[in-house]
Amino acid sequence: MIIELGHFCLILAAVVAAVQAVVPMVGAQRRLPGWMALAGPAATAQFALVAVSFGALTYGFVTSDFSLRLVVLNSHTLKPMLYKVSGVWGNHEGSLLLWVLILSGFGASAAWFGGQLSASLRARVLSVQAAVGVAFYAFILLTSNPFLRLELPPLDGQDLNPLLQDPGLAFHPPFLYLGYVGLSMAFSFAVAALLEGRVDAAWARWVRPWTLAAWLFLTIGIALGSWWAYYELGWGGFWFWDPVENASLMPWLLAAALLHSAIVVEKRETLKAWTILLAILAFGFSLIGTFIVRSGVLTSVHAFANDPERGVFILIILALFMGGALTLFALRAGAMEGKGVFAVESRETALVANNILLAVSAFVVFIGTIWPLIAEMLWDSKLSVGPPFFNVAFTPFIVGLALILPLGAMLPWKRARLGRVAWSVWPLMLLALAVFGLVLVIQTGRSVLAPMGFALGVWVIGGAAVDLARRTGRGDLGARFGRLLRLPGADWGKAVSHAGLGVTVLGVAVLLAWQTEDIRAVEVGAPYNVSGYTVTLKGVEPRIEGPNYLATRAVVEVAKEGRVIAVLRPEKRVYPVARMPTTEAAILNGVFRDLYVVIGDAQAQGGYALQVYVKPFANWIWAGCIIMALGGMLSLMDRRFRVAAGARKARAQVAAQ
Repeated sequence: MIIELGHFCLILAAVVAAVQAVVPMVGAQRRLPGWMALAGPAATAQFALVAVSFGALTYGFVTSDFSLRLVVLNSHTLKPMLYKVSGVWGNHEGSLLLWVLILSGFGASAAWFGGQLSASLRARVLSVQAAVGVAFYAFILLTSNPFLRLELPPLDGQDLNPLLQDPGLAFHPPFLYLGYVGLSMAFSFAVAALLEGRVDAAWARWVRPWTLAAWLFLTIGIALGSWWAYYELGWGGFWFWDPVENASLMPWLLAAALLHSAIVVEKRETLKAWTILLAILAFGFSLIGTFIVRSGVLTSVHAFANDPERGVFILIILALFMGGALTLFALRAGAMEGKGVFAVESRETALVANNILLAVSAFVVFIGTIWPLIAEMLWDSKLSVGPPFFNVAFTPFIVGLALILPLGAMLPWKRARLGRVAWSVWPLMLLALAVFGLVLVIQTGRSVLAPMGFALGVWVIGGAAVDLARRTGRGDLGARFGRLLRLPGADWGKAVSHAGLGVTVLGVAVLLAWQTEDIRAVEVGAPYNVSGYTVTLKGVEPRIEGPNYLATRAVVEVAKEGRVIAVLRPEKRVYPVARMPTTEAAILNGVFRDLYVVIGDAQAQGGYALQVYVKPFANWIWAGCIIMALGGMLSLMDRRFRVAAGARKARAQVAAQ
C-alpha cells in the first residue's frame, strides 16, 4: 500500500508540475495576478508529493520489500542499515527520484523565500523550474520507474554495488545532486530574466545565493568523491580524470565563474549577457553530466546505468532546454546591455580574466572527456584521453587563476592603479619567491611542480590574509582586530574560500611531485625499506567474515628509526551476493604525509603482493576543499542576512506609510 501511494504521489507531482509550468507563465505574460499566484502553492504541493514518494521508496529499502524490483537489484537483508538507505539513490531510478525531490525542493524554497521578487519574475522562475521538473518526471515514469513490482518476489536481493557500500560514497551523490540541481535555479532565473527583458542588480542579488549554495554543495560532493576514490579504490590517487569525475568538475568551474560574474552585475550592472550565458551553460553542463553517468557512452566506475535509450531521452531534455534557452538568449541578448564602464586596470577586468580562465578550463575538460566518443563516431578509432593530457592542458589555467587571484581581489572597482596594489603585497611576492627558491634547493632532481605549488599556495593564502588586513584600515592592533571581527560574512567568505583554493593547490602539487610508490612481492616477516620507513608483513588472516562480505586481511607493521609507529590492516574483500571484490586500503594519516598500504594477491612463488605509497601533503587537498566550503557557508549566511534585512526594511517602510 505504501509503495502504491509513493507511485501515485509521483504521478500527481508530475501533474502539479505541468500545471505550475503553464498557468503562472501564461499569467505573467497576460498580467493575471491570480494565475501568477498559483506558482507558490503549486511548488509547495509538488515538493510535498515528491517527498512522500521518496519516503515510500526509502521505506521499501529499509524494510527489504523484495516485491519491489529496485530493492531486489540493489539491496540485501544482510546489508547494514546505512547502505540500505543509501541504496535508495545508489542506482539509476532512485537517484533520479532524489534528483526531482531536490529540484522540487529548490523550487519550493524559491516560493517560500522569494516574496520580495516581482510577481511576474517569481511566476516565471517557478514556471521554468517546474518545466524542468516535467521533463524529468516524464523520464522517470516512462523509462525509469522506481516503483515497478515483481510478480514473484525472491527471498533475498542481489545487493548494492560493493563499491558504493562506503560512508563517503553514501553521502557523495546527495551533495552532488544538490549542486547539480541547485544550478537549475540559476538557469530558471536566467530564462525568466530573458522573458522579462531585464537584468539588473536586484536580479543578481537573487541569483548569487542560489548559485553559491549550488557551488558549495558541489564542492562538498566533489571532495567526498575524491576522498572515496583515494581510500576505497586502492589505486592510491585522489583524481583520475574519469568521465564522471569530470562531469562534476565542469559545472563546478562554471558555477565559480558565474558567482564572480554575478558580483559584477550586482556592483556595476555590466557583463549582463555573459552572466546570463554562464547561468545557462552551468546547468547545461549539469545535464551533460547526467547524460555521461547514465548513457553508457563513456566507461566509468561511477556510472549508474549503461542504457543508450535512456541516454537519448536525456539528450532530448538537454536539447530542449539548452536549445530553447540559447535561442532565447540570442534573441534577447541585445537588450542586456551593461551600464557600467571600467578601465583596464580595475576589479572588473580581473573578474573578466577570472571568468575566462574558469570557463575555458571547463571547456578543455569537456573536450578531453568527449574526445574518445567523437573519435569513435567520426573515424571509428578507439582513443583514450587520460591524466597526461588533462594535467598538461588544465594546469596552466589554474596557475593563471592563482596568480591573479590576490591582486584581483584587492583592486578597486571601475578604475585602479595596479602598481599601488602590487606595492602593498610586495613583501608577500618576495616571500612566495623565497619559498619557491628554498623548496627548489631542498629537493634534488625532482619536478619543479612542488616549488611552484608551495609558492602559489603561499601567494594565494597570504593574499587572502592581506586582503582581510587591508579592510581593517589603519590604527592600533586592538582597533583593527575589532574591525576585522565586524567585517561582513561575504568578505570573510571570499578570503576563506580563496585561502582554501591555495591550500588545495599546494597539496595537489606537492603530492604529485613528491609521492613515492613501492610494489613488490613480500614474504611474511621480511622487512624492507620504503622512503625511510621499515615495512614488515607480519601475517595474513585469510578468512575474515564481515556483515555481508569475506575478507583477506594483512597485518603490516611500520617502523621508523627502529620504533614501531603503526600497525596497518589492509583488506581484500569479496561480496558473495554481488560476486565482486573490493580493495580496502589501510592509511596512516598525518598532517604532512600519508602512508598508504594495499594488500594484493597471493603469489605463486610465495608471499603476497604489497603496495606501499608515501603521499606527502595528501590531506591538504581535502582540507582545502573543507576550507573552501566553509568560505561558501560564511558568504551564504551573510547573503541570507542581507536579503532578510532588506525584506524587513521594505516591510517597515510599508507599515510606516
